[in-house]
Amino acid sequence: MLYGIIISIIVLISVLLIIVVLLQPGQKEGLSGGLAAGMMGSSGMGARRTADLLSTTTAVLATVFLLLSLLANFAIDAGGTPGSAVQQQGLQPMEQQDFQAPAETQAPLPQQSEPVEDPEN
Repeated sequence: MLYGIIISIIVLISVLLIIVVLLQPGQKEGLSGGLAAGMMGSSGMGARRTADLLSTTTAVLATVFLLLSLLANFAIDAGGTPGSAVQQQGLQPMEQQDFQAPAETQAPLPQQSEPVEDPEN
């Protein structure tokens, strides 16, 4: 339940972060460039203040995104099975492990058979 809520907030912050990054100015473009005068009007918020606001908003959203991502890691429902699959399987006791050597050892190289005589000779 908590994990679903955190993921929903992370998705919302991700969308907002994308929008804010795309609004930031490139080279004399964007919201703080030529469009700021027409959009802001006489509100007293110039191009420089808009760029500062977008930079601050980006930093805040990125920090919240990072913190929520870390929190989501701890909020994951493990389903009641602690440990990894290796830890759950565990080691077998020594008496159950099979350490017997094979009865016959195979030769390291295959035995070569005698050469077959050519019938035409």
